[in-house]
Amino acid sequence: MSRISQCFANAAAKNRAVLGVFVTAGDPDEATSAALLDSLVENGADFIELGMPFSDPMADGPAIQAASLRAIKAGMTLQKTLDMAAAFRARHPDTPLILMGYFNPIYIYGQQAFITAALAAGVDGLIIVDLPPEEDEELCDAASAAGLSFIRLVTPTTLGSRLPVVVKKAGGFVYYVAIAGITGTKSAATDSIRSAFLRLREETDLPAVAGFGIRSAEQAAEVAAIADGVVVGSALVQKIEDAVESDKRSELIKDVGSFCASLSAAMQRG
Repeated sequence: MSRISQCFANAAAKNRAVLGVFVTAGDPDEATSAALLDSLVENGADFIELGMPFSDPMADGPAIQAASLRAIKAGMTLQKTLDMAAAFRARHPDTPLILMGYFNPIYIYGQQAFITAALAAGVDGLIIVDLPPEEDEELCDAASAAGLSFIRLVTPTTLGSRLPVVVKKAGGFVYYVAIAGITGTKSAATDSIRSAFLRLREETDLPAVAGFGIRSAEQAAEVAAIADGVVVGSALVQKIEDAVESDKRSELIKDVGSFCASLSAAMQRG
């Protein structure tokens, strides 16, 4: 069983949803970023989405855009992101690690070289925001064949006839984008998530998580009652930005860990 499958099986056995958290690699700097990853795992994150910094993250809102720019300014590259992934895997052998980002840096790195390096680093899956199914030959087909789960994003506008196309080659889990728009700018609506998940379960047996627009433990608990998992990104990344701007980096690890612990507690059902 893959780490991703085991993660969802473990949560289901405990009657809880899975908690995924997103952070950008190298934000606000390489050492702090690595410490944040450790704190997130120690405080109940079930899987990590590690953002690959990119200068033009078009699907992301201001918080994650700023995180990418901070990381790039601090010297983070795709190779350093892969090195960070490998170091994380050495410290945390069982926690699923998913790289999330855009195709351009991978194209420059070389698709096959990237797949090989990601597998060597212990990466479990990929979320590539700007590669639709029509571009599967660019990365999805080779990555899936090599053993990387290619995780698909499903939006409110793809729940109709396009849904079977989107989930056809999906691996690991399906990621439902709970708002129409960029990350971190709206709040998710529970009723719309409930109807979306009924539709998703008509087309795929993969676990389905909801993300984008989930900002608090209270919201996370509402979504956890419906979804197989919940992903929180912008709200956590905003805490990093706030700490940097207020010059309170010394408190950052503790604050992010406490927030993650509250989200993890909210995953328990009943």
